[in-house]
Amino acid sequence: MNKKSGLGRGLNALMPAESLQVKSGGILEVPIEKISPNPQQPRTIMDEAKLAGLAASIQEHGLIQPLIVTESGNGYTIIAGERRWRAATLAGLEKVPVVVKETTPQEMLELAIIENIQRADLNALEEAQAYRQLMDEFGLTQEEVADRVGKGRSTVANLVRLLNLPPKVQEAVLSEALSGAHAREILRLPTSAMQINAMNQVIKLSLSRRQTMTLVDNLLLEKKPKFKARPKLPPELLEVEDQFEQRLGTRVAIERSGKGGRVVIYYYSDDDLQTIYEAIIDQTS
Repeated sequence: MNKKSGLGRGLNALMPAESLQVKSGGILEVPIEKISPNPQQPRTIMDEAKLAGLAASIQEHGLIQPLIVTESGNGYTIIAGERRWRAATLAGLEKVPVVVKETTPQEMLELAIIENIQRADLNALEEAQAYRQLMDEFGLTQEEVADRVGKGRSTVANLVRLLNLPPKVQEAVLSEALSGAHAREILRLPTSAMQINAMNQVIKLSLSRRQTMTLVDNLLLEKKPKFKARPKLPPELLEVEDQFEQRLGTRVAIERSGKGGRVVIYYYSDDDLQTIYEAIIDQTS
């Protein structure tokens, strides 16, 4: 299925070269204190060690890739490149290269999201919050958000659903004490109390995603959690099972029986079933 979005083609898909409104032939050297961070920046946590490493590289080689900025008052606001700007500040640079672009608040958010997704810089909750912001502030549907950032609608839907988790669980995802995959399993539980209890067990016991799946299944059945080894599948089928789960955003089990078997797709609400339906039909229509 061809997506109309720009993720696969990079920032140029939303910011083609011919659309850039630049000064002095293209790249400007701007005093670093004239530049402000993007208020729409979806990333809330930056790895200090990686930032220091980038700063050391910039000290040695300079800032090779210009920042993308827009004019704002007497200065500039970053559209893309906040991590490089912060590292350049740490490196003690007085001026940095920039390309100036006229943009709207919606474009600023979209570009910031895409840049971070391409660099795998957003955790699951930050990505979910950014998609929700696009929908709430700019009236986009999930399908329109998916088109803009190059993701499947089901992927966007599954991420946005994480915002239904209680604040304590969201904080754990934001701090990366809990992964997005673990959080999606916990989301199957019907009450906040059960979700927080499951989160505490997952973190305390360092459970894998599959163990978390078992924990949630047992909690739903009101059984004492037992982490029994499931029948082993060949590595190639485990990989297929994982790909199914990532694509559909739900539990999938491949069960072998002789030379055949079956694929079981689990869903836990009408919304889950609709998301699975759309994920499969989108690929076959």
